[in-house]
Amino acid sequence: MTASATLPIAGESVRPEWIDYNGHMNVAYFVLAFDHALDQFLDQLDIGDDYRRRTGHSTYILETHVHYVREVHEGAPLAFRLQLLDFDARRLHYMLEMRHADADYIAATSEQLLLHVDQSGPRAAPFPPHAYERVAALHEMHRTLPWPERAGTVIGIRRRMAASHG
Repeated sequence: MTASATLPIAGESVRPEWIDYNGHMNVAYFVLAFDHALDQFLDQLDIGDDYRRRTGHSTYILETHVHYVREVHEGAPLAFRLQLLDFDARRLHYMLEMRHADADYIAATSEQLLLHVDQSGPRAAPFPPHAYERVAALHEMHRTLPWPERAGTVIGIRRRMAASHG
């Protein structure tokens, strides 16, 4: 991700309770930390928790794909960036990047698909105009950025092709 063009999101430090028996941050807490970063982004769009309480509308994650790139340990400061890849009236497709804030390396990425929901159903619902306009403006800024290397990847075991013996 291009740091100057993606949306920076304030981070936090790796908490002691997030450390597993291998001495590094447990996989479940990567997802939690990404969720904390997403909450900040949704608050910036005014579709976070306050919005949910006021309107009965919320957002649900339909799909997420996390790439664990490099370990982080207790106390490590984390920073996040978001790149909006695509959107429509009800959905956002984006990539979150988690970095070690001091050492400046990528610790993980999380590609996600989010749905705006009317919780009275629950059923999919269009974003409110104020949020849609903000998303459209962000997408306009992000649409010329390079596609993130890890976006759209498929999980699997990559095998080398056997040399043909002839």
